[in-house]
Amino acid sequence: MTEPTVKLNKEIYSLEVKNHELLKQAYDTYLANSRSSHAKTMTRAEVSGGGKKPWRQKGTGRARFGSTRNPIWRHGGIAFGRTGNENFEKSLSKTSKKVAVRQALSMKNADKAVVTIADFKVKDGKAKETIAIFAKNKIDITKNTLLVVEEKDELTIRATRNIATLKVVRPTYLNVFDIMNADKIVITEKSLPVIENWLLGKEAK
Repeated sequence: MTEPTVKLNKEIYSLEVKNHELLKQAYDTYLANSRSSHAKTMTRAEVSGGGKKPWRQKGTGRARFGSTRNPIWRHGGIAFGRTGNENFEKSLSKTSKKVAVRQALSMKNADKAVVTIADFKVKDGKAKETIAIFAKNKIDITKNTLLVVEEKDELTIRATRNIATLKVVRPTYLNVFDIMNADKIVITEKSLPVIENWLLGKEAK
């Protein structure tokens, strides 16, 4: 197993996480904000038919109805159904989000899942270059891997997009969902001060 090549900031990677409530909240917020609203049902005003009263008002012994589009009828409209305009978004303060990211990184680091590499440079944007870099650093790329690079350029995207188990993000795009679902988190050394400045609000020492 590859160990970190540089010393990691204890304020980010060595927190003692006693309560997982904030982590759960950040995880659920990510999922909720990724959710889209496409489902839509038709109300009684939108379904076809129903222009004629099904039977006369009185004298039949049956309940009175004015339209077959009534929600309790088969093929009728749907009452209180999805409109396609639902908003599932949840909010989490920037401070809470950063604390949650620090907690997630600390938990992964405690499990020896956080490693650093000197850099991630690909000349031709080929997947075999990515595989070679991970092999050189003795990192198993067959498992879910989160790669944090200081700059996500076109060559980096091309060299990593066809590797199903690998996701690449810039430092300030780290989130609890990706961190907790990664078996290994690989961070380039140049990304470390960016993460530190983002999460702690100060320049790395």
